[in-house]
Amino acid sequence: MKAELEIKDKTSQAEGLKIAPFRQHIRKTSPHKHNSYFEIIYLTKGNGSHTIDTKEYEIKTPVIFIIRKEQVHFWDIKTEPEGFVLLIKKSLIDSCLDKDIKRLISELSAQTCLFPDDNISIDIFNLLLKEYQEKKKPNQAIIEGLLKALLAKLLESATPNIPKNGNSTTFQKFVDLLSKEVELTNKVNHYAQLLNTTPQNLNAICRKEAGQSSAEILSEHIINEAKRLLLYTDITVSEIAHRLDFKDNSHFSKYFKRHVGQTPVGYRRDNN
Repeated sequence: MKAELEIKDKTSQAEGLKIAPFRQHIRKTSPHKHNSYFEIIYLTKGNGSHTIDTKEYEIKTPVIFIIRKEQVHFWDIKTEPEGFVLLIKKSLIDSCLDKDIKRLISELSAQTCLFPDDNISIDIFNLLLKEYQEKKKPNQAIIEGLLKALLAKLLESATPNIPKNGNSTTFQKFVDLLSKEVELTNKVNHYAQLLNTTPQNLNAICRKEAGQSSAEILSEHIINEAKRLLLYTDITVSEIAHRLDFKDNSHFSKYFKRHVGQTPVGYRRDNN
């Protein structure tokens, strides 16, 4: 087991978007994160399993997997896969001329595994791949147009629980803050201050947008990160407690047991 999680980067520093065919030689990979990019994988062939954080998904094609930058994932593919991999960096989202793209990515990031109703997305993937590969400097307007069409088409397979009002901006900023790998703080008021709002208002927004309190969303993130570190690294429980902003190991262990039903040590033992 590793002291730290492997972090992969499949893009150059200047790239905001990268699309490629899914590599057919991939079968098994070790647990890893991605270096600050959002990944969409569309598999049209292959079977086996794909684990994202602590949940294992059976590969039943066609299938779409969405992996956020803070998530850990790995593959166990039994037969030759086919499909596409699309990587999107924050730099592209920030520079997009069409602001709907940011909203669509935000909506898609709430999903993990989708099953498309038809094959139209494959046509859009192929057009996007052709535009990306065949030109030294792809036309940004074409890239954005195809990307917007693709994201909207993928979302047709999602359960419609998407926020539509202005508060979704504050909510998404809160989620984005929680996804950072440094300076994680186990206090809602800390994030409320960063978002220039009150804890009460942030809590009301979270309840309206996600049906959960801000404290519940923060707890969910902390527990998921704790599980990743327990399962995929050999960092001590004390080190994890410190990293997740608990005053001591005992406080963290009680918190984890209250949410998971067993201690961090027990969880690591039973799941490795």
